[in-house]
Amino acid sequence: MESWSPGPVTDSDSLCSGPVAALSALLNLPAPVATAGDPLPPLWHWLHFPRWPAHCELGADGHPLHGRFLPPVPQRQRMLAGGRCEITEPLRLGEPAERTSSLAAVTSKPGRSGEMLFVTERREFRQGGRLRLVEEQDVVYRSGRGAGQHPRVLDDSAYPDFDEPWHHSLRPDPALLFRFSALTANAHRIHYDVPYCRDEEGYPGLVVHGPLLALLMFELIRLHVPSRQVRSLSYRLRMPVFAGEHLAACGAPSDDGADLRVATHREARHATAQVAFR
Repeated sequence: MESWSPGPVTDSDSLCSGPVAALSALLNLPAPVATAGDPLPPLWHWLHFPRWPAHCELGADGHPLHGRFLPPVPQRQRMLAGGRCEITEPLRLGEPAERTSSLAAVTSKPGRSGEMLFVTERREFRQGGRLRLVEEQDVVYRSGRGAGQHPRVLDDSAYPDFDEPWHHSLRPDPALLFRFSALTANAHRIHYDVPYCRDEEGYPGLVVHGPLLALLMFELIRLHVPSRQVRSLSYRLRMPVFAGEHLAACGAPSDDGADLRVATHREARHATAQVAFR
């Protein structure tokens, strides 16, 4: 791994309005959250700059076999662990943007199932020549497959407990996961192939996308304090949620921001996030 040091790469995107309208419909919103010229809500830029490799370049799990920031790990298993974002100015829909991606850090740590590699990718987004936001994503890689500590049978009738003033509920089904995969160019089979989930990855059912959990948490900001501009945010994805389970994104304001989480009846904190307002 010492010789693996990919250089930065810059991509461009027109930030067209179609993906935002599609995700708004997926979340049953009455209208798109933004139209041309409007600022994008936090992390909705994930719908843009998609990468669609040739089908022959996908691995057995549906992930790309090769990529600029994919480490040379045999039988790579990938998981988004969390990330951070500093927002100087929100990206605006319908205006051309540039994204410069670079490798920020690589760290090896021991885990329960073997050695894990933490890769941090840094992304800088510009519009009109100005730096608008800087994002870092932490991705965990491990070699080979291992049985996780997951429930064997899901109770899809139970509801989560919460007492925060902000909350909204969702019960993701296979169709919703399929549509989100299409919107984010994600072909990982854990989101649509039940036999693969159970037989190869040891999950009891389809896995809800980590980025979707993050977006649901930050939707609370848009819904409850739409006039506040987010200065920075961070999130951590802790435990998977599965299709058919009732989940709640819930949160509460703090002194200068908000604390957010995703809960099911099994776990109070599948994902957590913190927001600081400008």
